[in-house]
Amino acid sequence: MEIHFGKESVLMKLFDSHCHLNDKSYAKDIDQVLGRMADAGVGAAMLVGVNREDSEKAVRLAASSPVLYASVGVHPHDAATCSEETLAALSALAAHPKVRAWGEIGLDFNRMFSPRDVQERWFLRQLETADDLDLPLIFHERDSGGRFLEILKATHGERRRGVVHCFSGNRRELSAYLDMGYHIGITGILTIQQRGAELRALVPAIPMDRLLIETDAPYLTPAPQKNRTRRNEPAFVVSTLLKLAEIRGEDPEVLAAATWNNACRLFGIPLES
Repeated sequence: MEIHFGKESVLMKLFDSHCHLNDKSYAKDIDQVLGRMADAGVGAAMLVGVNREDSEKAVRLAASSPVLYASVGVHPHDAATCSEETLAALSALAAHPKVRAWGEIGLDFNRMFSPRDVQERWFLRQLETADDLDLPLIFHERDSGGRFLEILKATHGERRRGVVHCFSGNRRELSAYLDMGYHIGITGILTIQQRGAELRALVPAIPMDRLLIETDAPYLTPAPQKNRTRRNEPAFVVSTLLKLAEIRGEDPEVLAAATWNNACRLFGIPLES
């Protein structure tokens, strides 16, 4: 896709590294959403599972398109529904060639849809399972008071790979994630004037080879699209990329290529797929 950035036109291919096209909000117009994704130059997207049923749906959808991939896992909100049977089923599902990650997993002590001890138990078990399968991880953290980072440090192994989805932490946490070798996922929050201020201050400190861009669609619609629609979609990741390039003072075409390569390497996808 050719995009005008200042006075220049750039040709970019983007990877939406985290979205939920398996969400019911896309049931009636998924073909149109994928069409707009292609028109925007978004050449690939990772569909992220949040429970067993949702993961199964993500894999089915990914199998229907050459540009879609899937992850399987149980979100901390859904931890109360997890079981060893669930993990066994997800492990079997992970054998599908379109499954390239395990997640979204982690801790969320903000809304507490699942009790803290239950979240921690199944976070640990999913870390073990993903490590056994040698799958990269997609992490979710919100208001864990340092407990998420504590668990990651206690269980860290050199082979473990992953991305901290929708990073919203502080500089100390960012440094810790980078020290463990993790990638950092940047969403449309970056484009929001007040909510994104702290994130905009931190993104210049992230090495280019650790950056991923993501929509978290249908959530976190970036500016200016949020003024027209509440539902986010992969095509809108362009806005995040352009804002990221502006803040970091980098050529958007170079940054697009870097984030594409980063996502492909992390998820084990051929760079020219």
